[in-house]
Amino acid sequence: MRYTDIAIIGGGLAGSTAAAMLGRAGIPSLLIDPHQVYPFDFRVEKIGGDLQLERFARTGLAESVLRSATLDGENWIARFGRLLDRQPSRQYGIMYDELIAAIRNEITGSAAFIRDKVVDVATSSERQKIVLAGGEEISARLVVLANGLNVGLRRMLGIERLVTSHCHSISLGFDFVPVGRPAFPFAAMTYFSERPSDLIPYITLFPVGNRMRANLFTYRPADDPWLRAMRRNPVETLNAALPRLRRLTGEFGIAGDIKVRPADVYVSTGYRQAGAVLVGDAFASTCPVTGTGTDKVFTDVAQLCNVHIPAWLATDGMGEQKITAFYDDPVKTECDAWSNAKAFDFRQVSIGTTPYWQAQRWARFLGYLGRGWLRRLHSSPAPSATRPANQFRQRPHAADRA
Repeated sequence: MRYTDIAIIGGGLAGSTAAAMLGRAGIPSLLIDPHQVYPFDFRVEKIGGDLQLERFARTGLAESVLRSATLDGENWIARFGRLLDRQPSRQYGIMYDELIAAIRNEITGSAAFIRDKVVDVATSSERQKIVLAGGEEISARLVVLANGLNVGLRRMLGIERLVTSHCHSISLGFDFVPVGRPAFPFAAMTYFSERPSDLIPYITLFPVGNRMRANLFTYRPADDPWLRAMRRNPVETLNAALPRLRRLTGEFGIAGDIKVRPADVYVSTGYRQAGAVLVGDAFASTCPVTGTGTDKVFTDVAQLCNVHIPAWLATDGMGEQKITAFYDDPVKTECDAWSNAKAFDFRQVSIGTTPYWQAQRWARFLGYLGRGWLRRLHSSPAPSATRPANQFRQRPHAADRA
C-alpha cells in the first residue's frame, strides 16, 4: 500500500494543473494517468482574453507554461466579408498535448506521476483506497477526479451524469494554409457567421508555431451530411457556408485531417459525498463555442488547491461537509453559472430567428464596427497628401449593399 495525501485521477488539463500546484505547495500528491506522454487530443488549442489569463495566473503556472505557446498580438474581427476591428490580442495558441506537456514539466516537489490506470476506487470519511491495473494499491486522504468524460469510476461511487443539451455544438479543427502566397495578412482572425441558417457561430484562425490553426464551430446534429462534406471537400464546403470569408483571407487550403468533436452539455449528480471531489469536465461540461471550459478548469483547480485542500488537511477526516464547501464556493459557483448561461445564450445569438436575437446579432455587429472605427480614429495620424485618412476603408460590394 502506497500512502499520500492527495490522489489525482486523470492527467489532462485539470489533473496536471492540480498536481503542479500541490507539488509547489509541498502537499504530497500522486497524479495517475495511463499516458506518460499525453497523446494528441482535439481540445483546448488556445488560451486568451484578460479574464481567462487572470484565472490561469491564479494557478501560478501561467508565466512558465505560456512560454511554450504562440502569442498572436492582434486579432481581426470580421463579418460579411468586412474587417470590423483590429483588436490588440493576448491569445496564446498551443496544441492540447503540448499544453499538457508544458504543465507536467512544472510538477515538482512533493508531487509524483504514476503511469497506470485506475480500476477501482472506494471512498470514506477518513481514507480512500485506489487500485491500479498494475496491482498497486494507494491510500489517500482525498481523491480528486479529473478524468474528464470518463464516467466509469464516477459510477462506482454512485455519481451520474445528467445531460441538459445533447450534441449542443460540434467543433472542427484543421490547419488553414494560404494559396499562392507565403502568409495571411493577419496574425489571427475571428470571422462570424454570415447567415443564421448556416448554423455556424464563427470560425477562429490563430497561429500555433508556424501554422495557422482553424477552429470552426457549428450547431448541427452529429449525423448531419454537412460534416461528411467538410471531411471530403472541406474548402468547397467552407466557401459555400462562409462565401465572403475569402475577401479577407484570399484563396486558402485545408491541410491534414479534420478533427470533429461533438459536445454535450451536462452536469453531475450525486457528487456530494465524502472522500472525493470532481473538477473540470468530470464535474460539469460547457459548450466549446464559448471558450469558457478552460475558465472553469482554472477556477476549479485554483480554488481547490489554493483554498480548500490546505484547510481540509489541517484537520482530521475528509467528510461530506468538507467536500461540500468546495461545491458551494462562491467563486466556483459564479464561474459555473456564467459558463452555462453563455453556452445557451451564444447558441441563440448565433442561430436564433426571433426579432430579439436578430437585434442582438446586429447590435454586436455594430458594436464591433464602432469600436474598430474609434480605434482607427485614435491611432491614425492626420490625413496627408500621401496617405488616405482611413487606409482600412473597404469599398462596399454589391451583395453587401443589397
